[in-house]
Amino acid sequence: MKIAIVLGTRPEIIKMASIIDEILKKNLKMVLIHTGQHYDPEMSDNFFKDLELPFPDYNIEVGSSSHGKQTAKMMEGIEDILIKENPDILLVQGDTNAVLAGALVASKLHIPVGHVEAGLRSYDDSMPEEINRKAADVCSLLYFVPTEQAAINLAIEGISRDKIYITGNTVVDACFRNLKISQNRNISNNLSNLLKLDNIITLTMHRAENVDNKARLTEIINGLANLTDFNIVFPIHPRTLKTLENFDLLEKLDKLPHFHIINPVGYLDFLLLLSKSTLILTDSGGLQEEAITLNIPALTLRYNTERPETVGAGGNILVGSSKDKIIKFSEIILNNKDFRDKMQMAPNPYGTGDSAKKILDIILNKYNDNLLNIESPDEIMNGFKTKIVEINNNILVKDFEKDKNAKVRVIYNKSDLEFPQDDLNLNNKIVLFDLFD
Repeated sequence: MKIAIVLGTRPEIIKMASIIDEILKKNLKMVLIHTGQHYDPEMSDNFFKDLELPFPDYNIEVGSSSHGKQTAKMMEGIEDILIKENPDILLVQGDTNAVLAGALVASKLHIPVGHVEAGLRSYDDSMPEEINRKAADVCSLLYFVPTEQAAINLAIEGISRDKIYITGNTVVDACFRNLKISQNRNISNNLSNLLKLDNIITLTMHRAENVDNKARLTEIINGLANLTDFNIVFPIHPRTLKTLENFDLLEKLDKLPHFHIINPVGYLDFLLLLSKSTLILTDSGGLQEEAITLNIPALTLRYNTERPETVGAGGNILVGSSKDKIIKFSEIILNNKDFRDKMQMAPNPYGTGDSAKKILDIILNKYNDNLLNIESPDEIMNGFKTKIVEINNNILVKDFEKDKNAKVRVIYNKSDLEFPQDDLNLNNKIVLFDLFD
């Protein structure tokens, strides 16, 4: 079979690396398409080399632009490539414009889409990522979700459970894979000296709702200025640097002895920095996952998250842009060993590092069973009704569906929701299901 992969940003490359490894191990044909959304050398050729990955077969080189223009350029380039290569499946990862473009184009060409890290929801439609991930899920055939909560999100939206697979998150694979690489390479003297400091906070901040809002950004900076018992290492994003200068905040940070602003570092150096940190402060989505994988407490500078499992597990706390909360929880983590240990030992909701193998095994099984073809139906559609009933006898999900000619969407167990796995007993549970005529 031939598998095509669309990548556009550094996080996508990182999270797809282990899947690329699995494809190469099985000697399958692969078409690697780089949209060129991140066009800096550290984000493209050098990055693939550093991660010991093959270079892309195609680079569309869309560069930076508005969302609409960028997505349109990607769609045009991806369409030409997919028509030429005719892959058996296209894989996309996450919630970028590349994901949106790839999923839309492939679905229109009747090429099945496998969405890696599907089902995430922040329920904040002001985030472009939320629109991208929701649109990609509409276009997908296979959904590789990191957690049961993500599976439930899709099931509630009407996606058949037969298409949803709880595989864990490839970010865990990536952290384990790439940390080994980072530990066996030379790093700059500047970063090497920083890694020797005590009580390191790694800070990342780039989201428009934080860095483009003077009131929020000032509140965050005022909170960070009070964390004098820490050494804050801040690989600064160009967008953030610009707004700090525009808001006359950069000079204040430069005068703080515990604040260390550095240029953006390569991913492998950054991963090493994370592993040496006491605490991570971030508004990044992916970094919330990496933090809990590396057992580092995280404070997220946002008011919502599409990674609520990290909060539920106890490894991540949402602090928004609140100066008081930033100071309060940072100091508790530093000074209260029991609290810090609890966050560090939070169970990882994203698996144990075998997600890529699970994903590829599912794809191969579907391919071998001839279930990746998207064809027009040749039977008249029967109607169905959506019903909800309480079950008071021992019956498994798979047997209930067979007996009722139904498809279970989601299960209500007291105050909780459950995803309907085949062998789950439905006794004393409320079931939402589609009944087919």
